[in-house]
Formats: sequence, structure tokens, C-alpha cells
Amino acid sequence: MEAAYKKKSGIAAVELAMIALGLLFLIPFYFLFVNSVKSFSELLTNAASWPSFFQWSNYARAFEMTNFPVAFRNSLVITVVSNVLLVILSSMAAYWMVRSGTLFNRLLFLTFVAAMVVPFQSIMIPLVKVTGMAGLMNSIPGLIICYLGFGVPMSVFLFHGFIKSIPMEIEEAATVDGSNTYGVFIRIVLPLLKPMLVTVFILNSLWIWNDYLLPSLILQSPELRTIPIATFAFFGQYTKQWDLALPALVMGIVPIIVFFLAMQKYIIEGITAGAVKG
Repeated sequence: MEAAYKKKSGIAAVELAMIALGLLFLIPFYFLFVNSVKSFSELLTNAASWPSFFQWSNYARAFEMTNFPVAFRNSLVITVVSNVLLVILSSMAAYWMVRSGTLFNRLLFLTFVAAMVVPFQSIMIPLVKVTGMAGLMNSIPGLIICYLGFGVPMSVFLFHGFIKSIPMEIEEAATVDGSNTYGVFIRIVLPLLKPMLVTVFILNSLWIWNDYLLPSLILQSPELRTIPIATFAFFGQYTKQWDLALPALVMGIVPIIVFFLAMQKYIIEGITAGAVKG
């Protein structure tokens, strides 16, 4: 009885510690929200206090000055198209590497894994030069192609581990029934990849939606700006319009937070299945 009581007390203590840790991580969101509805003078006076008056007009001004509908559309198109292509290409590539276990495919997979540790800053200048020579600068398709290049290694790595957990017998049965390689992949393997498909989609969405550096290198026209680039317009050399930048940040992160909260259960499911069974 005493051992059971101690066990329950220990679990309760761990839960309370986790709740306290979760609240600690929510503190930046508190500062972001309360300061987004303050006047500029009140924001500078006391950033931690509750607003004396909710300045909702900050959101209207930030919405207009960032041309938010256009920035939102650009971010949405780039994120969705990049993710769809990454999921399709990476899953097919990983499937072929797993099922065709040649030396070339093993070396190719190791190359993808090695590419994951290459710092982006080390290839920024060559990337800009190659993109310019290919005529892809200042274009959304050019940016999407760059995201494909940087996103494929991690996506292939995740798919590779998950596909190894799929029994070969299922695919062999489909082959006996007359399906070719593409039919087996589309009808048998792809539906089984659902947890990992969602996981890859979520992880890449968080990266692409919030990315600032790569779009700032590729996109120059104001009408092509994504949400992070549009928000950065409030930070000049001599002035920083925090009362407008913070509302723009809130509007930019709300869609991706809602998407993440709705789909987060698939992240642990997909990564665990790929890591443990593979």
C-alpha cells in the first residue's frame, strides 16, 4: 500500500513538474500577445505588464502595412507546393533505396544523410550564384526548387526508416496479383505511410512557413514577400516599430500553430514507428 502511494505521489510530482515546464515555455507567447495590443510608449515603459488599454488598431495597421493577404498567399503557396513535392519525391526515392538494396543505393542514402549536417550558411553564396545562373532568382518556383534541395535529405531519412518496417510479404502478394512496382507503391505502400507522410508534412511546414533567410536571398520583389519578410519590414536601421511588428508576428504564427496542434499526434507516432521498427 505504501509503495503504491509513493508511486502515485511520484507520478503526480512529475506531472506537476511537466505542467510547470509547459507554462514556462508559454511565457514568450504571453509577452508576444500582451505587447501586440499596447501602444508604442506603453510597450517601451513596461513590457511585462498587462495592457492598460487594448490597442486592437495595431492589428489593422499591421495588416494593411504588410499587405498581409498577399504575404499569406505567398507563404501558403510556397509551403503547400514544396511539401507536396517533398512528400512525393522523398517517399518514392526512399522506397526504391530500401527495396533495391544495391551498393549504389546504400551510398546514395549515406549521401542524403551526410547532406543533413551541411550548414546552410556555408553554401549561401554558391546557392545564390547557381540560382541566378539558372534564371530562378526572384521567383516563387525558384524558391520552391531550393526548398526541395534542402528538404529532401531529412524527408528521405524519415521515410527510409519507416518503409523498412513494412513487411515484404504484402508487396509480394500484390506483385503476384499482377501489380507492377508503381502499382505496389501507390496502392499498398503509400497508404501505410500515412503516419510518416503527416509527420514529414508537419515538420517541413514548420520550417518553410517560418523561414526567413532563404526567401530573403531568393525573393526581392515586394509582391513576392512571405510573412517573415513582410514582418521584417518594421525593423529599420534607426527605428523598430515593435507596436506593429508584434501584431504581424501574431498573425503569422497563428495559422501554423493551429495546424501543428491539430496534427501533432502524428509526429510522435510517425517518428517512433520509423525509428524503433526500422
